[in-house]
Amino acid sequence: MASKEWYKEWFSSPYYEVLYHKRNETEASAFITRLLSDLDPKSGSYMLDVACGKGRYSRRLAEMGFDVTGIDLSEPSITEALKLESDHLHFFVHDMRLPFYINYFDYAFNFFTSFGYFNTRREHDDAMRTIAQSIKPNGLLVIDYLNVHYAEDHLILSENLSIDDIHFHISRRHDETHFYKDIQVEENRQMSERVFTEKVAKFSLGDFTDMLAYQQMQVQQVFGDYTLGHYDVRKSPRMIIIAKKMVR
Repeated sequence: MASKEWYKEWFSSPYYEVLYHKRNETEASAFITRLLSDLDPKSGSYMLDVACGKGRYSRRLAEMGFDVTGIDLSEPSITEALKLESDHLHFFVHDMRLPFYINYFDYAFNFFTSFGYFNTRREHDDAMRTIAQSIKPNGLLVIDYLNVHYAEDHLILSENLSIDDIHFHISRRHDETHFYKDIQVEENRQMSERVFTEKVAKFSLGDFTDMLAYQQMQVQQVFGDYTLGHYDVRKSPRMIIIAKKMVR
């Protein structure tokens, strides 16, 4: 099973970057461009990238003319991200469960299933509170999450990947509340005894709607893929939620 705070060790591991650095950057960049075209933010808008990693998507937003702040729990990731810092691009090591800026950002983004990692619902509510409080009234939050039902139906139970002479042996499983991905690394023909385990909560659209409503956030729109297609609870691979901070 996953360790108490699996993400702290795994996200700071050099193997994490090796395994995921070949994500489809073209698709990701196209998604962000399409999303920003749909949202149509004003030039210079203040944006928060929650769980920004090494900042590649924060940088993309900054290149589009916005003032961007990225936060992440991983010190090694933020150390790398700081190499990209500029007058309009800022990075901080920060735990999303703890308060950050208040009523400061016009938009907040949580890309590529960078939520659902904590052990309790209260911790997830704390994270949602942090994000919601950071947004100005009438500001928008975009959460890009896996679609639980689609993921259950299309779960690849095992696979082996070889990247830069490092071999990853991956197995997946799930129970009523979480998805798990077990990752064992083989390097120089030596199999590591350490198994990293990713753990992601099975949050439905209803779960997110409730969490958001508790923070005075109202769902405005839901997309089902990175082309911003219609959301179908069974057929859509993603659940991309656009929520607005309501004025009290």
